[in-house]
Amino acid sequence: MGSFILRRTGMMIVTALCLTFIVFFLTNLYPNLEKLAKTQGNFRMSDEAVASWLDKNGYAQPTIVKYSQWLGVMPGWTRTSEDGVTGRCVLGTVSAAEAAQAPRFCGILQGNWGYSTVFRDDVSNIVGKRLGLTGALMFWVLILMVPTALLIGVLAGMREGSVTDRSLSTVSILTTATPEYVSGVIFIAVFTSSTVGLKWFKGTATSATAKMPSDYSLAFVPEWAEAFWFRVAVAPTLENFFLPVLTIALYGMGYISRMTRASMTEVMTAQYIRTARLKGVSFYNVVVKHALRNALIAPFTVIMLQFPWLLNGVVIVETLFNYKGFGWALVQAASNNDIELLLAVSVVSVVVVLVTQLISDIGYVYLNPRIRIS
Repeated sequence: MGSFILRRTGMMIVTALCLTFIVFFLTNLYPNLEKLAKTQGNFRMSDEAVASWLDKNGYAQPTIVKYSQWLGVMPGWTRTSEDGVTGRCVLGTVSAAEAAQAPRFCGILQGNWGYSTVFRDDVSNIVGKRLGLTGALMFWVLILMVPTALLIGVLAGMREGSVTDRSLSTVSILTTATPEYVSGVIFIAVFTSSTVGLKWFKGTATSATAKMPSDYSLAFVPEWAEAFWFRVAVAPTLENFFLPVLTIALYGMGYISRMTRASMTEVMTAQYIRTARLKGVSFYNVVVKHALRNALIAPFTVIMLQFPWLLNGVVIVETLFNYKGFGWALVQAASNNDIELLLAVSVVSVVVVLVTQLISDIGYVYLNPRIRIS
């Protein structure tokens, strides 16, 4: 097991380097850098001014050099001018003496994730905060989604072809076939609108004096939806946090339950299950003690794959409900050409995917000892 984990860890590192280099290369194409220069400088900048700005800020170097500096395996760039010294490892413009005292390496391996040109803050602070918000959302989604999906799948697979099986399978297919942006809009319209819905959840701001900030206002949605989104983004509580959780959970619930149902159906027709039934073992003990563990092997992998899906797939839901989490930060970084933030989000996404796959493989071996590691 130890050698298996070491081999997989080595493959994870190589895969992470390849994927992050591809993202780095795409984000550092010249059109993106030109747009960044004009955004930070002046949209009427000439080509010579753009080239000068890129050289001044270290973007004119070869891609492999910039990637190595971003990783932190090469010394950061420095530029000396009449005003002083600037560079990747120094803050602002400093004197030559202060620049000499600055660290030479300042990449992500040293904990320097860069500076966001949109949020005007360290990327590490932004990613940590947004990842925490999405982590809270993911936690409650898993609490609702996984037990419910397993229960539905087990109940449907215990008696294949029964009315219960057909009913639960139909519900599972419907939830999976309905995109999040459709179910989310329906939930908002039904449960928050004071004119067309039930208004089970409040659709007004937290106080009578609270006003909708300009960056929350969306021209293509009605006012009651804007008010609900404002509450979720500013003061998330149970009454306004439940709908985003329900929207994500319903979409993933159907897939897990269908996989559990298929696995449970296959296990219930196995020879050892028939032998247990012929020996007079109760149906409950057959399901719980004999069939359930083997039936959960395939769903376990599916459940583990929900973590990267939840981290990156919540982009639609977070944008729909204006929940300022990890997916929302990804949209903002891509929309505003925030290169450093986009790279950091990509690194976190790659690490989460690779780590969950490793945990899934290890858990698969423990659930089924017959699986040999070659």
